Amino acid sequence: MTNLAKKRVVVTGLGSITPIGNTLEEYWQGLLAGANGIGPITHFDASKHACRFAGEVKGFDPTQFLDRKEAKRMDRFSQFGVVASQQAIADAQFVINDLSADQIGVLIGTGIGGIKVLEDQEEIYLTKGPSRCSPFMIPMMIANMAAGLTAINLGAKGPNSCTVTACAAGANAVGDAFRLVQGGYAKAMICGGTEAAVTHISVAGFASARALSFRNDDPLHACRPFDKDRDGFVMGEGAGILLLEELDHALARGAKIYAEMVGYGMTCDAYHMTLPVPGGQGATRAIELALQDAGLSPEQVSYINAHGTSTPANDVTETNAIKKAIGSHAYNLVVSSTKSMTGHLLGGSGGIEAVATVMAIANDQVPPTINLENPDAECDLDYVPHVSRALPVEVALSNSFGFGGHNVTLAFKKYR
Repeated sequence: MTNLAKKRVVVTGLGSITPIGNTLEEYWQGLLAGANGIGPITHFDASKHACRFAGEVKGFDPTQFLDRKEAKRMDRFSQFGVVASQQAIADAQFVINDLSADQIGVLIGTGIGGIKVLEDQEEIYLTKGPSRCSPFMIPMMIANMAAGLTAINLGAKGPNSCTVTACAAGANAVGDAFRLVQGGYAKAMICGGTEAAVTHISVAGFASARALSFRNDDPLHACRPFDKDRDGFVMGEGAGILLLEELDHALARGAKIYAEMVGYGMTCDAYHMTLPVPGGQGATRAIELALQDAGLSPEQVSYINAHGTSTPANDVTETNAIKKAIGSHAYNLVVSSTKSMTGHLLGGSGGIEAVATVMAIANDQVPPTINLENPDAECDLDYVPHVSRALPVEVALSNSFGFGGHNVTLAFKKYR
């Protein structure tokens, strides 16, 4: 670290592009209302697919926010990331200029990156030959480009990186950005996750792995975390971005503060490519490490935004991890899975779920878990079924877990 004392880090801006709303206010109000963003796939002809529904972003026109030529040279995942970052900067009333640019960084994670561009260019290659492939194919496809293009668009010249840890990528990006501000390496970091992988190859691949729900006759009720009738996750797309800022810097400019970020836990199961380790020891340690990092006791936690994928393996494993890490207090706090409304944004999920967690603290309201009609006997916590709940939220955690055994927990609390 550049200074002996750790800097305090606060959240001063939020941005979101999601299946239930393309602004922060639309997203938050949608969560509180139990809005459902899942429906039949429209991005491609899914008639031959085993899974034919997803959580798609609706009505997103990148040319409303980006130069037309600039937008055309971005994959959809980069468009989401850049626009959500613009929103977060505007929300924070944050100015990046020649004097501050070197101290403002970007860290945006993604699980898959520009797969739509790759699919489209493969088709061109097969039908028209290699000479017809776009010179922009590689820069549009590579996973770091959301972070790179965001920096270019906003003029942020500080630390810049990209996490690619599957479904933990967005949360890792927020956690790593937290460390950079905390350590004095940046005054502020634009961070989160983005994904646009509702494409024919991605859907086919996840379906072949038996990871998706196949409830094609009832997509609105397909994503049902912690329900005994769950049969897999539902793919989603979008981006969630936070502006993390050094407290003194935020106070000096009179910024509004949503919450303080106080902890980051990261572990690996080192067990299996796709399955969590039975018993959830890796997830348990991530939660424990985040609390330890924050200097918090388990009894101080009010709310946990769960990874809550609606898969048979995750929901029981995560429930067990929460109970092991939190102890008997697990039955006093509340847990919810906002994926029940948005679907699973893969690398983008940690971003939009961190946004939801921060908003829960700022507003003392907890989003619900919708579609929880027949609770699994092994999932026996308070998952805020169906209807959002007003309650004091002093400390909140956000869990994200990814293929490869990645486990991340982020800890936030009310700014005092």
